[in-house]
Parts: sequence; structure tokens; C-alpha cells
Amino acid sequence: MVIAIIIIFIVLILSVLTTSKAYDFKHTVDPIDDNPHLLNNDKVKDEIENENPK
Repeated sequence: MVIAIIIIFIVLILSVLTTSKAYDFKHTVDPIDDNPHLLNNDKVKDEIENENPK
């Protein structure tokens, strides 16, 4: 019984520490200028507009 309570407290402490560390993590976002998908997206849009003129 005592061992089970000790294990529960250890798991609880590890969960709190992990969650706290996750909230402290700073996420970064790449600037739009460096996004290679935007260049491809513009090419695809141009090709679609050339195939289907309005």
C-alpha cells in the first residue's frame, strides 16, 4: 500500500515537472520570406490562371 502511494507521488511530480518544462519552451516561427512553399504555390497559381483564363 505504501509503495503504491510512493509510486503515485513520483508519477505526479514527474507529470508536473514535464508540463512545467513544456510551458516554458519558446516556439519560433519562420519568416514568410524564407518559406519555399510560397514560391511553389505562386507558380501553381500562375499555371492554373494561364490554363483557365477568366
